[in-house]
Amino acid sequence: MAPTIRTAPELPEAEPSLNVTQPFMPPLEEFLPYLREIWDSKVLTNGGEFHDRLEAALRAHLGVDHIALFSNGMTALLAALRVLGLTGEVITTPYTFVATAHALQWSGIEPVFVDIDPRTLDLDPRRLEAAITPRTSAILPVHCYGTACDVRAIGDIAARHGLRVIYDAAHAFGIADEGGSILRHGDISVLSFHATKVFTTLEGGALVCHDDETLARINRLKNFGYVDETTVTDVGINGKLNEMSAAFGLLQLRHLPATLARRAAIDHEYRDALEDVEGIRCLEPRAPGQANHGFFPVLVEDAYPMSRDALHGALREAGVNARRYFHPLACAFPMYAHRPSARRDNLPNAHEIAERVICLPIFAAMTDAEQARVVEVIRRPYRA
Repeated sequence: MAPTIRTAPELPEAEPSLNVTQPFMPPLEEFLPYLREIWDSKVLTNGGEFHDRLEAALRAHLGVDHIALFSNGMTALLAALRVLGLTGEVITTPYTFVATAHALQWSGIEPVFVDIDPRTLDLDPRRLEAAITPRTSAILPVHCYGTACDVRAIGDIAARHGLRVIYDAAHAFGIADEGGSILRHGDISVLSFHATKVFTTLEGGALVCHDDETLARINRLKNFGYVDETTVTDVGINGKLNEMSAAFGLLQLRHLPATLARRAAIDHEYRDALEDVEGIRCLEPRAPGQANHGFFPVLVEDAYPMSRDALHGALREAGVNARRYFHPLACAFPMYAHRPSARRDNLPNAHEIAERVICLPIFAAMTDAEQARVVEVIRRPYRA
């Protein structure tokens, strides 16, 4: 008698994992002609045609006069610290990606952490002056989640104390205030064009300054300090953006209005869907032009039926890879935790937010059904 063959019961197909973000990918057929141009020219880097075209396009799009493209945002930040000749201590925020503090430490500069404003999550200007010492050379604020810092107050404090200001604008592509681009503030602003950002060149970044002389030195610093074939005037690094990345950036700019509009719509839908969920607080919405919707953070408050970490776990179990940006705080890592400015009692707001925040998925290709999955997990404790 033939053996009985048992088959496993069919299981429902698991829903695909949903990441916190996803880069916008332009149609491949639009990229192919650019690749053909690069193939034919055989110019892959060192300031080729696409590099120069992207710089020109970004000057126009961002409303700035002086911009230098870089291979990534971290390298641009290192060049910014170098070109301003910063030493000693630089005041910065603990509520940021650790690269902000790393750039200082890598450059032989001591990061000094100052608490954040619990409403904007940016560096709190009211706490700045107490942290200034004779060794302070600059302030390095971050436009967190694309929410502009209090640039006027920071600028006034810096001017009073003779300090330089570098803005980490990694989140702030395209952000403006009533006077124009937010990038016009401070001595230098640094952008990231990483794949997680609203505008990407695969990997990449840029540095925005305000005069020809500074720009010329920055361009030397990112190319080993070369002036010409036989003249080297600076101890430079290799920070150049390659041609394929620049070409990809040009395509990103072409589609940017549509991708930003879609992100804005997703932001609006989240706010509507979560408005009546007790214990889930969305950050204050920004006016049009003052947000690029690169992130959608919410705060899990005591009234919610589970902790932030429990909600994070529930989302992960449902295939939703939400992220606890920024937990741990940058100052909590071992290379910084011993510093007096990193003490918890010095940074109560930053610690409070870091223990409550969770960033929900948001990206231009996100579907209504995917967004509904996220919302359903958040609302689920009230349906049990």
